[in-house]
Amino acid sequence: MSKESLLSRISIDANICFGKPCIRGHRIWVSLILDFLASGMTIEHLLEEYPGIEREDILACIAYGAEMARDYYVEIPLGTHKELSK
Repeated sequence: MSKESLLSRISIDANICFGKPCIRGHRIWVSLILDFLASGMTIEHLLEEYPGIEREDILACIAYGAEMARDYYVEIPLGTHKELSK
């Protein structure tokens, strides 16, 4: 499936979910799906939890995140590292 075809599964509408990117036809935020994936949830588990979406919808969320990362970045806080005692 092409990137354009995947991204067509994402919608942004100021009147739906405060204009946040969502899976087209659903009120499921792209960021929610990405957060679940980042926490270790599998695509299969997401499909069980959200039976109205398809595997390609999840791939579309990943593609959208990749597109966003090309142009924007988020400062990552570098915590203090403690030296381990020997």
